[in-house]
Amino acid sequence: MTKLTYEQPLNEKTRSFLRLEYLSQQLQTNVEQDHQHRCFYPLFSLCELTERCDYRGEVLNDLDKKITTLSNWQSLPHIDTIQVEAYLNRLITAKESLQACDRPGAKLKQDRFIAALRQRFNMPGACCNFDLPQLHYWLAKPWDVRQQEYLQWVDNFTALLNPINLLLELTRQTTQYCETVAKVGFFQGNSNQALSMVRVKIDSQQGCYPTISGHKNRYAIHFVQFDEQKHSDQTIEFQLATCT
Repeated sequence: MTKLTYEQPLNEKTRSFLRLEYLSQQLQTNVEQDHQHRCFYPLFSLCELTERCDYRGEVLNDLDKKITTLSNWQSLPHIDTIQVEAYLNRLITAKESLQACDRPGAKLKQDRFIAALRQRFNMPGACCNFDLPQLHYWLAKPWDVRQQEYLQWVDNFTALLNPINLLLELTRQTTQYCETVAKVGFFQGNSNQALSMVRVKIDSQQGCYPTISGHKNRYAIHFVQFDEQKHSDQTIEFQLATCT
């Protein structure tokens, strides 16, 4: 039995953070394994996103809010003060690192090798050795050498990605999964609190996947049968978590 987890952001900030987290996970995979030229795609996506949007101010603001909230929790009874203090230290460290760094990705713009590759990668099939002989040369280097160079490029985004990953980790921990049933493949929910994300966990053997829509106070989940690609009319059992 395989449980699949689906996440739906309910505001634009969470949507952006989830995209950046996804790219961060791809970078980590490329650091651990040799994926040849494919390792550049998440790197260039991050370059594009951080040039288009300056996330630093928004992330710093969220870090300040979380630090204030957790600091207030320390005086409450029945609170795991050790865990709260550990998260506080991580948040403060992440904030200091982000404040001290240059704009994420700015140094990569000065790298001639990266700039040449980035121009070509948007073209279909443009990774041939006659298009990019410098890439052909780089890929011939030993993996441990390329790995260290890739780590240096990835480090341009670490100060931004670390706090985003931490903020999402805390967001997911604001609630627990509960057993839920969607009659005729549909479920609708409401919340008095502003929600940032809906999470659905479902057994893949049920043969369907959720499509989730909504905003901060209301959301709807439609389950679609994969083989037929149409709305399910079955009773679907799943687990639901709504994150503030």
